[in-house]
Amino acid sequence: MKHIERDNLYTDLLYRFTYVSSFIGFDETDTKAIKNAAGHLAPLVPAVVDAVYAKLFSFDITKKVFATKMDQYNGKVINDVSQLTQTSEQIKFRKEHLGKYLVKLVTAEYDAKMVAYLDKVALIHLKSDIKETKINVEYIHVNALMGYVETILIGAISDLPLDAETKKTTLIAFSKLLWIQNDLFAQYYVRDGNELPDSLAVKNHVQLYTPKAGELGVGQTSLVLVSIISVAVGFLAAYLRK
Repeated sequence: MKHIERDNLYTDLLYRFTYVSSFIGFDETDTKAIKNAAGHLAPLVPAVVDAVYAKLFSFDITKKVFATKMDQYNGKVINDVSQLTQTSEQIKFRKEHLGKYLVKLVTAEYDAKMVAYLDKVALIHLKSDIKETKINVEYIHVNALMGYVETILIGAISDLPLDAETKKTTLIAFSKLLWIQNDLFAQYYVRDGNELPDSLAVKNHVQLYTPKAGELGVGQTSLVLVSIISVAVGFLAAYLRK
């Protein structure tokens, strides 16, 4: 039985990534399958990006997040949600970033640098010290979007001109990867480990929602365990779909 240092799960990003990866079996076989699919999936990135934003714009609670300035964007900002469209400059800027992220997922080496990048993707969605803007996306929307992206990828991969075994391997690989990314989001939305002064959430001064008296806060459950269970469910779902 392998020993895991609890504190390291919250203070050491690479240690956390390695643990979750080991738990769900994300290894070189998976990264190879992901990269092998790059040639097929890269041309689909614009369509995937459009589908994601169409979904985000279909609910007022998710659309209103985009009526604010994004870090590194210096163009005109539309603050009126009713005037915001998918062709607005600030949305085209965000779409470009999402496209680069999707391409990076299928082309990058999954080393410490890539893990840091995936971690930053999570952090930029919260109020923290790594950015100037105060955009804060609540976890329920992040989780829902990750599930939606997974369904898009499942549909896209299922239609690829690949043999059955390769499709299954690719589906499983992407399912694992998305749940790893989901866990990197989750670490900043929960209070597990935040009693540690060197936890990543504390060090980045992530501003979490504080429940009122009597409310059930996320700190009252172990979301690391919940994330692991979700990973297992996602892995099984991807397998059974094939």
